[in-house]
Amino acid sequence: MGRRKIEIELVTDSCTRQVTFSKRRTGLFKKANELAILCAIQIAIIVFSPGGKPFSFGHPNVESIVHRFLNQEKAPDEGTSKDAESRDASKTDDNLNQQILDLLKRLNAEEKRGEMLEKALKAKRAAKGQPPIDQLGLPELGQLKRSLEDLREKLKDCIDEKEVLSAILLLSEQQPKKENQSENWV
Repeated sequence: MGRRKIEIELVTDSCTRQVTFSKRRTGLFKKANELAILCAIQIAIIVFSPGGKPFSFGHPNVESIVHRFLNQEKAPDEGTSKDAESRDASKTDDNLNQQILDLLKRLNAEEKRGEMLEKALKAKRAAKGQPPIDQLGLPELGQLKRSLEDLREKLKDCIDEKEVLSAILLLSEQQPKKENQSENWV
């Protein structure tokens, strides 16, 4: 029994639809790869399964092609002028430089925050008469670890309790206030 022509319509059985999707997806990606190699093109395919899971294929990769598509960049071999290319490169460089500056600011802020926390920790340990952490032995570090784990568990319990209370509060606000139910029955 060879290949036979099928009518193109929605597969009604969900299990069969998933199997068909998997087989067709593999074939589609294979054909896209062949097209990219034979014609020296860039290609990207993004599909979602019937269950909503995304699958993608790209040659050379999906990210670069999607980025190029969204920014409508022209390929260098399309005959664009050198001025347009340099302006595009300049815009890209400016965007990257701005991102680097933003990240450096965040990094500096986090470093300062880390230094403040470290100073506060040292001051607290000194106030309790405890040596700095880097001078603790293995037994003391184990004890410190256990106490931190206990603290984490207490925090989790506290967070869970607050989430439950906020959910109850939201539910109580959503429920209409019933004044006298007995009057409604009579």
